[in-house]
Amino acid sequence: MTADPVLVERVRSLMKRRRGVREQKMFGGVAFMVNGNMACGVAQDDLCLRLGKEGAAEALKRRGVRPMNFTGKVISTMVFVSADVLRSDHTLKQWVEKGVKYARTLPEKD
Repeated sequence: MTADPVLVERVRSLMKRRRGVREQKMFGGVAFMVNGNMACGVAQDDLCLRLGKEGAAEALKRRGVRPMNFTGKVISTMVFVSADVLRSDHTLKQWVEKGVKYARTLPEKD
């Protein structure tokens, strides 16, 4: 399972000028960490977001969003947003901002 390089580059361009951001391989794709906490990433052709329980529950009400499930167990704080929802840069930016905003609420990690 590899990350869609076009989507990775689109997310990377949104993240590159932010403080405390680093990129790392995770979930068979690419994750973007903010102050050591995952904010978002790309797995195959989906955007992966860490939103916390309430944020994930709210996001699941939107078209193209599904629970994150890697091993048969749903991760209640994370969601996948499908590629068909992310065609516009504006929409992608809105989703990425949600992940960044949540990650900034978490204690900083090394």
